[in-house]
Order: sequence, then C-alpha cells, then structure tokens
Amino acid sequence: MKLQRHGILAGLTLTATLALAACGTDNNSGSSTPTGGSSSAAKIDCGSGKLTAQGSSAQKNAIDAWTKAYQTACPNASIDYGATGSGAGVTAFTGGQADFAGSDSALKDGDEQTKADARCKTGTAIDLPMVTGPIAVVYNVSGAKDLQFKPATLAKIFAGTVKTWDDPAIKGDNPSATLPSAPILAIHRSDSSGTTDNFTKYLAATAGSDWTFGNDKVWKAPGGQAEKGSDGVSAAVSKGQGSIAYVEWSFAQVNNLAISKIYNGAAEWSALTAESAGKTIGGAQVVGTGNNLKLKIDYATKEAGAYPIVLVTYEIVCEKGNDSTKLPLLKGFLKYMASTDGQGILTKYGYAPLPETVRSKVATAIDGLA
Repeated sequence: MKLQRHGILAGLTLTATLALAACGTDNNSGSSTPTGGSSSAAKIDCGSGKLTAQGSSAQKNAIDAWTKAYQTACPNASIDYGATGSGAGVTAFTGGQADFAGSDSALKDGDEQTKADARCKTGTAIDLPMVTGPIAVVYNVSGAKDLQFKPATLAKIFAGTVKTWDDPAIKGDNPSATLPSAPILAIHRSDSSGTTDNFTKYLAATAGSDWTFGNDKVWKAPGGQAEKGSDGVSAAVSKGQGSIAYVEWSFAQVNNLAISKIYNGAAEWSALTAESAGKTIGGAQVVGTGNNLKLKIDYATKEAGAYPIVLVTYEIVCEKGNDSTKLPLLKGFLKYMASTDGQGILTKYGYAPLPETVRSKVATAIDGLA
C-alpha cells in the first residue's frame, strides 16, 4: 500500500474549509463546500447537536484541527473531545459517557470487546483507524546532537539496565557524539496509554531479549519517571536535562524536542518523516473482520526507508445501535475526518495520512453506521 500525499493541497484545503463560516448552511443538517472551491473539494455533511468523546491524547492535535474545520463549516454542531488517555476513553465509551472513543490500540479480544459490544446493544463496537501517529524518541542531553538508537539500546535504556549517557551501548550507536557521564532520566506515561502499548510492542518485537516486560497500555518496567499524558511527557523532557522519552511526533514538534533516528529492519538509520512513517503503515495488515478495521503493524519491517515506531489511533464506535438523534452528526464528523481533505491536513500537525487502501475502507464503514 502506498501512502497518499496531499502536502501543498492540504494547506489550501484547510484554508478554504475554515472560510466556510461566511457561507455555511443555516439548516440543522446538509452539505457544505467552500465558496469558490474546486469540484474536487470534498463536501462536508453537516449534522447538528453535540458529540462528546474522549480518549487518546496522541490524536488531540488532529482532533482539534478537524473540530475547528467542521464546526466552522457546520455552525450548529459542537464536538467536545477530552484527551483523557486511551484507557479512560474506552472506559467512557463502554460506560455510555462518550459517543465515540479514541484509542491508540484496537479493542482487545475478550472482556474489553465484549463490554464495548454490550454498550452498542443492537450491534458491535468496531475499530476505525483514523490517525497515523509516528512515535518519536525524544531527548534533552546537553551537548549531544543527532542521536540515534538501535532497538536493543532503547530496550536497555527503558528497562533501566543502561543508566548513563556514556554507556558503551549508546556510544556504539553514536560514535561521533559528545556524550556526558550523566545519569539517564527515562520518562514514561503514568496513565493507561495506547502510546505506551505501541512503544512496548515495538520493543518486544525488535529487542525481545533485552525487553522482557511485554506490551501493555500500563507501563510495566521498573524505575524511570512517570508523567501523565503526552503534554506531561513533553513538558518533562523540555525541563529535564539528561532525559529521554517516547511521545507522538506531533507533540515533539510543538515542543521543539530533539528527535532521534531509529535503526530499522532494513539495517538503515531512519529519520522520522511523514513519508518514512507511512511506509510502515503501508505494510500493515487488516486483521479485523467486516467493518472492524483492526490493523497489525510490522515493527520489524524491512521496507527501505521505513520509520518503524508508529501507532494508529482508532475511533471506537458502535456499528449499529447509535443514538438516532446524534447519528447524522456522528457520521458527518467521522466522514470528514476520513475524507481525503480531512486526512490531507494531518501533515501540518505532525501526523501522516492513512494509505488510500485503508482510508477508503474506513469511509465505507462510516457510511454503514446506524
């Protein structure tokens, strides 16, 4: 699968979309298009009322951009998204406190899926991949620039077996770097986090002999410093000399954090870009059934130029059994998010668009919501 690129057109589309307030419909529902927009510009299906959602902080910047564009086009719509973390989002959804949830991991088979299905009553809960969020390994080390890490080195750092910046393992990855003999401050998420789940999946898949803690939304390794949410991790790295952490690319960019290169399965040092992250997502397999579009990511991909530490944020929603009074707004907002225009603005905010082969399946699944 090839990642679809919308670079320059994305900025133009967003500008046009945000101009819709002057020409948006006064009806409670309908379709809006930018005045003077091209025939290729996607129409926005406007719903009215309010949606409440919560979950992944990884996708917060994307949701904020989509919400601004959609509410400008549809002034009778209100979307309230709380970046409470993936675990809290799933709990809120299954408890009926959220119309949809954002999670950096698909629903787990078994109890989690069963509870979500029960909330939907007349249908099942499905996972819709929506945001490609590369995970950056960020650091704050005085005098050290352009650092790079092999999977085993990262595993040892976050497991606590490599404790100082001048350790031979780090020196081996960075022979030209000036590394201080200072302690490493490894920072991880304190809350239940899909970012943690995906980062530990990467460590388990690529450095299993050095990372013995498996994968989970909750951090399992001893030691280190815990911070809540992507904002908390980013702030801690900004202030913490000698620190290293994993955080979504979007937050690394917003906070001007130093981002390391990662050694991939093709035996290359790969820098994090939308294109390099897209190569990894492009090789993902759909392992769900029907409209449940759960993906399996190959963290050890041998694709040339691929950046391997990535996550996909899913919107978890009922396939059937949604509140009929909210359904037009729910479908309209999700449809815009999954449109080529909606995906096209993501590169401005530190994300990568979905590959078209995945995006089109997501759009079809949204059309079938009831």
